[in-house]
Amino acid sequence: MTESAPPRTRRRIGKILLGGLVIVALLAGLTVWFLHARYTRFADAPLAGLSTDGTLVVARGDSFQRVLGRLREAGAVEGHALEWRLLARELGADARIQVGEYPLDPATTPRDLLVRMRDGKVIHHRFTIVEGWNIRELRAALGRATPLVQTLQDIDDAALMDALGKPGVHPEGRFLPETYLYTTGDSDVDLLRRANTALEAAVDRAWESRADGLQLQDREQVLVLASIIEKETGIAEERPAISGVFNRRLRTGMRLQTDPTVIYGMGTAYDGNIRRSDLQADTPYNTYTRDGLPPTPIAMAGAAAIHAATHPADGDALYFVAVGDGSGRHVFSPSYAAHNVAVREYVRRYRAKFGRGDASSGNAAEAAAGGEAAPPNEVEVEAAIGAAEGEP
Repeated sequence: MTESAPPRTRRRIGKILLGGLVIVALLAGLTVWFLHARYTRFADAPLAGLSTDGTLVVARGDSFQRVLGRLREAGAVEGHALEWRLLARELGADARIQVGEYPLDPATTPRDLLVRMRDGKVIHHRFTIVEGWNIRELRAALGRATPLVQTLQDIDDAALMDALGKPGVHPEGRFLPETYLYTTGDSDVDLLRRANTALEAAVDRAWESRADGLQLQDREQVLVLASIIEKETGIAEERPAISGVFNRRLRTGMRLQTDPTVIYGMGTAYDGNIRRSDLQADTPYNTYTRDGLPPTPIAMAGAAAIHAATHPADGDALYFVAVGDGSGRHVFSPSYAAHNVAVREYVRRYRAKFGRGDASSGNAAEAAAGGEAAPPNEVEVEAAIGAAEGEP
């Protein structure tokens, strides 16, 4: 039979056990305090190892571990993987990190970064479609855009429109000039699809509010005329006036006789000059040899040009020519005789600035016209020079 320990011994053992428990509790408390302090320090301390202007790309399908691995590669050595996971869970970011490209710099904290990735605050890149670009210029600019995913480099224009769900549609003028934001992972097709949707919406708005007596038959003709207006002037307040000239010409059966359509029909053969032979060479786009509008747009028309096409200014002008004073503006005339006077004035200004010679084309003529509008063509200049040289 075992004898029980005397009361004094039992009390001593109890004190020892109690003391041990207190020590263990203190150690546990200190450990928790230390870990919490370390965790808090980690969560809110800058990731000093990151380089300035760095980025972190989260791709579709990436796991949290893979994202953390990329962050380590970028120089973020701070924090244990468990701390990153705990912080992500605390912030609700563990299963909600969004695809995209995120900015990194040495001032970024783990908390800031995880919140940014949870909320999808990605880097946005810009791509601008410029008013008056043709499809060749647009595609060339797209091909230089980074980090836009390139998918169109090896396909032709017809395949491009197929990719946009627009089979058989001519690509010219189908994309609204504007600045578009995109993120890493977006493709050239994604951007063009948005630009095409924006273009169609702008045409719909203009068509629904079109002026009474408009000579255009449908939305397609709106887009064609808008593209011509876009190429004829860079002066915003002149667009409705130029639209008015073309609307009156269509009403009376006059040919449009607009040089930008001739230039477009010449394609890569255009060298900066328009000659009599070019005006006489028949193409589907030559509005000197053919009636009505050309078969397709000739450029990307902006929203203002589209609106002007459906809201022509009132008046009696049937002709216009560049002033030639460097302003890019035009003189509008109701008759060919008055137009001839305006062309003659242009020639005088040209000669005063550049001397005698061909005032119909080339860089010097564009400079005389302010670089914003096409100068008179060769036929107009010849008629004006002949009239001027016949004066006393």
